[in-house]
Amino acid sequence: MKSVKFLPYPVFAAFLLLAGACSSKSAGSAGTYEYTIISRGTLEKIVSSSGSLKPVATVNVLARMSGKVEKIYVDYNDSIRKGDVLAELNTDMLRLQREQQAASVVKARANYELQLINYQNQQKLAEKNLISEYELKTGKTALDIQTAELSASEASLKVIETEINQYAFITSPIDGIVLERNISEGQTVVEGSSSNSTSLFTLAENLEEMQIEAGVGELDIPSIHKGQGVRFTLESLPGRSFSGIVESLRLMPSIQDNVVSYTVIINVDNPDGSLLPGMTCSVEFIEERKENTLLVPNAALRYQPSGMSAGEIADRIFQAGLTGMDETQRAAALEAREQMKAAGSAAQAAAPRPAQNTGLTGMVMPQGPGRGQNRNAAAAVGTAGGQRGLAGGAPFPGRETMGPPKPLWFIDETGKADCFLVRTGITNGSSTEIRAPHEELEGRQIILREKVQP
Repeated sequence: MKSVKFLPYPVFAAFLLLAGACSSKSAGSAGTYEYTIISRGTLEKIVSSSGSLKPVATVNVLARMSGKVEKIYVDYNDSIRKGDVLAELNTDMLRLQREQQAASVVKARANYELQLINYQNQQKLAEKNLISEYELKTGKTALDIQTAELSASEASLKVIETEINQYAFITSPIDGIVLERNISEGQTVVEGSSSNSTSLFTLAENLEEMQIEAGVGELDIPSIHKGQGVRFTLESLPGRSFSGIVESLRLMPSIQDNVVSYTVIINVDNPDGSLLPGMTCSVEFIEERKENTLLVPNAALRYQPSGMSAGEIADRIFQAGLTGMDETQRAAALEAREQMKAAGSAAQAAAPRPAQNTGLTGMVMPQGPGRGQNRNAAAAVGTAGGQRGLAGGAPFPGRETMGPPKPLWFIDETGKADCFLVRTGITNGSSTEIRAPHEELEGRQIILREKVQP
C-alpha cells in the first residue's frame, strides 16, 4: 500500500500562487480581442416618448335655433373662410310667424296711438279741473301699458327676422378646414343651449400648424422645458423625420396603473399637409447635443480583462490613476492606499470566516484575500484621484457634470492588457462622450470585447 505525502503548507501555498499567476498571464496573452477606435462625432442625449397629432385649435359648431336642415354647403376637408355659410335651416314656419307677429305689431301700435290721444285729452280736461287726478293717472298707466305692448311686439318681430336672416344660416366662426360633418339634409337639429344638442361641424383652424400631445414619465419630465427641440417619426411615413418645439408642459398628471405621466405640447409645422390629425408619433426630446466630440462605445467602458483577477484589475486602475501626479502626490496616494489595505486586512482578520477546503486530505488552507481586498484597492484608487489626475477630481472644465473616471483597456507594446482612465459625459445608450483628459485620444485603438473562442 502506497502512502500519500503532503507538501508543507508554505510550499504548497507558494506553488498555488505561482500556478495562478502563470495561468492568468497566459490567459491574458493568448486572448483574442475585438478592437474599436476612439473617434469624433455627434452625440445626442434624448428622452423617448410617443404621442398623437392634433390641430392647434378646433371649434365645434352648434345650431343657434331648432329646425330642419334644408341644405348643406360644405363637406369633409373643405377649406372655409370666416362667415361662410355651412348649412341652411328651413324657415317656412318662421316666415308665417313673422307675418303673424307683424300683424300683432300693427295692432299694438294702433292701441298705443288711440290711448295716446285719450291721455292727451285727459290732460286738457285736468287743466280745467274737469276730471280728477285719479282719472288722469289711470289714463297715464293705460298709455304706459300700450307702449310696453308695442315694444314687446316689435322685439318679437325682430327675433323672428333675426332667426330667418341669421340663425337659419349656420356660418363658420373661423378660417380653417372642415374636419367632421355630423348632419344630413332633412335632419332636424336642436338649438345649441338645449341638453340634447350635438355638434353639427368640427372645424380646424389651420392644419399648416399642428400640435403633438406626448406623454412623458415623471422620471424624465425634469429634462423637458419650453423651447426644447424635438424630433419625431411616424409609422405611416417611413423614412421621413420631422422636427418641432416644446410649447408647454401641462401640470395635471395622468395616472394609469400607478404610472405617473405628464402631457407635453409640441408645436410642429405642416406646410405640405402630410401630417394628419390623429397620427401616432414616436417622439425624441433632445436633452443635450454635442458635436465634434470624442466618442467611445459603451461596451468598451464595461470591458474588464477575464485573464486578470479583481486585485490585478484594481492595481492596474490605480496605477493609471497615478498618471500626471508629481512625486509628493504619488507618495500621498500610495500611503493612503497602504493604510486602506491595512485597515481592510485587520477587519478581515477580526471577522470569523469559514475554513476553505483545498480538496487534499488532511490539509486546510485559510481563505485568501477576496472581495474585501478588492474594495480596499478600489477605494485607494479614489483616494489617489482625489489628489490630482484622471482617477479623481482633476480640474477639468465642466467637472461638475462629468461622470466618475472609467478605465479603457488596450494592448501595450509587450502584448499585455493595460488601461488608462477617462472622464465621461452624456450617453445615448450605445456611445458615450469622452470629456477628459485633454490630450488627443482620437484614433487610439482600445479593446471592445474578447472574442468567444470556438
